[in-house]
Amino acid sequence: MTASAKPGAAAPLAHDPRAVATAEVLIEALPYIRAFAGRTIVVKFGGNAMTDDALAQSFAADIVLLHSVGIRVVVVHGGGPQIGELLGRLGKESEFRDGLRVTDAETLDVARMVLVGKVNRDIVASINVHGPIAVGLSGEDGGLITANLRDPELGFVGDVADVNPALVESLLAEHLVPVVSTIGADVHGQSYNINADTVAGALAGALGAEKVIYLTDVPGILRDVDDPASLIGSTTPSHIAELEASGVLSGGMIPKVRACLEAIDAGVPAVHMLDGRVPHVVLLELLTTAGVGTMITQDGGA
Repeated sequence: MTASAKPGAAAPLAHDPRAVATAEVLIEALPYIRAFAGRTIVVKFGGNAMTDDALAQSFAADIVLLHSVGIRVVVVHGGGPQIGELLGRLGKESEFRDGLRVTDAETLDVARMVLVGKVNRDIVASINVHGPIAVGLSGEDGGLITANLRDPELGFVGDVADVNPALVESLLAEHLVPVVSTIGADVHGQSYNINADTVAGALAGALGAEKVIYLTDVPGILRDVDDPASLIGSTTPSHIAELEASGVLSGGMIPKVRACLEAIDAGVPAVHMLDGRVPHVVLLELLTTAGVGTMITQDGGA
């Protein structure tokens, strides 16, 4: 016994470095949890994260954790790869124009089956493994998404004409997680397939969401597409306009960024573009000091 030890006192336990690191992470997350508790965050789920089982499970766990600490989470999803796969199995070739799938009546039926009947149910089930909190919706339910025809040459591809968030708000008030597939309908009941990025931004605006998060297959906005270290951590619409004018933004990055800007235009204070291929990327961006993607805020915003 050392001179400083009290008689009969147990020897101090050796600290597990992993446990200490976990505690430090929780302490780091605490101010962000406090800041976002009671706020609404819309997460657009897509890309490789949707087709990789391990990433899909990681995503579901992230959503459950955010919900558990009081954050109101809404998930919006597409399902382009799954639609293309089923069309291929049916012997129907997909045609794209400007990145949008030409959608005839048969393709629309397949899209509804895949988005509403398969992908939506899979996401709901993966979340509900952790507890009965997720509820699946289509944009057709309760007049959630009213659509307009985008271009007759694209067939039944729609744009968002109006959002009625009442059904989603009711579910959030019941402490549930709405999971929304992006089929909408016009005033005559005609269904349309709508780009999930567009729906996420429009719904976030209608809900008065604090943030909308886009999970993509890129790390975020890069100054050099071949250099991950050139990631732009935060930016604004005016800066993005400069990047596009200078040629920094090109190709497939342009529609991704424009979807983010549409969300900003809809009144969302902050939009995040993250790499959905990174496990727990949503938590890393929202609940850590460093963050891992690109955040776009309104000009003059924080």
